Amino acid sequence: MERNKSKAEADLPYWLGLRLIPGVGSTRFIRLIEALGSPREVFQASENELKRVKGLNAKVIRAIREKAWVKDPEQELRRLGGINAKAITLIDPLYPRNLASIPFPPPVLYLRGSLEEVGQGAVAVVGSRRMSPYGRRLARKLGTELSQNRLSVVSGLAKGIDTEAHWGALSAGGHTVAVLGCGLDVPYPRENLELAIEIGQKGAIISEFPLGTPPQAPNFPIRNRIISGLSRAVVVVEAGLKSGSLITARHALDQGREVFAVPGPVGSPGSVGCHHLISQGAGLLQSVADLLEPGAMAYMPEASNQEEKAPDLSGLPAKAAVIMSLLGDDPVHVDILTRESKLNSQEVKALLVHLELNGLVTREPGEYYVVQ
Repeated sequence: MERNKSKAEADLPYWLGLRLIPGVGSTRFIRLIEALGSPREVFQASENELKRVKGLNAKVIRAIREKAWVKDPEQELRRLGGINAKAITLIDPLYPRNLASIPFPPPVLYLRGSLEEVGQGAVAVVGSRRMSPYGRRLARKLGTELSQNRLSVVSGLAKGIDTEAHWGALSAGGHTVAVLGCGLDVPYPRENLELAIEIGQKGAIISEFPLGTPPQAPNFPIRNRIISGLSRAVVVVEAGLKSGSLITARHALDQGREVFAVPGPVGSPGSVGCHHLISQGAGLLQSVADLLEPGAMAYMPEASNQEEKAPDLSGLPAKAAVIMSLLGDDPVHVDILTRESKLNSQEVKALLVHLELNGLVTREPGEYYVVQ
């Protein structure tokens, strides 16, 4: 674990540098490392190698070749230290496994606080910014009771339901995560500054957006996939049919998470979205007890005293299983894996990235790999 952490720290400037290239969001970033192996190798790639990566235009290729990032990675790290924050990457042991498993996870997370508690179980509570007294009461109650059951509460720090869920968790002495649609250093919404400070001290504030990123409208649907990705279930409390909370619910379903909705008064505009979700098969949530029933959540926390099991390879793609069969405790070079598997080198590198993101292998210096 320490070896992996040291590598993550050594490679961090390359991860930050690639993320800071204009036009390189999560999708392009993941495609680049799947094709070329790592951010370090992306910057060493030839123009022809970059041209073979799906979805890259000439402008992005030129920016990568010229290392034309919008900010200096080292300066970004210094600024993070100045606000008591840090950046973690997909290969960092601190990166949440649940989040790493989603399609195109954020390659870099900016973090203030701790995410360790999320690994023990997290539930997202989301809903309308314009809440009723009924919604306010329920959101705070859910945040409190989830914390009392040792579940981390994930939400988006927005006004309304998000705010109440966060305060509910904090009032119970629990852990809560706020996922931002702007940079960590951008106070938004301003009326939640006190709440943000409290969460940063007792929970975690995270963002995939570089420092200084303003809270632009397109950022929020993008960040919603992180809210659901961190969580084992998503609970929607009061939402209209056009609420962004329904986007979070859709992400949750795509990611294999469970979706619950809280019913409201018949005819209430603020509950139409919840009633729609229930009619489409979402779980009807009347209390936290509904979440704690066996099988209610896709990923319930495991007991800490369970013995560590060998990795289950049954669900892996056939070619990934072939790569795993060639690996053991001794490091194996990527060229040997390519030769022995009889696959082409680009395919082997993509499979190794897939296995690394799922915590099955560790990459060592010099393109050697071992079973984690």
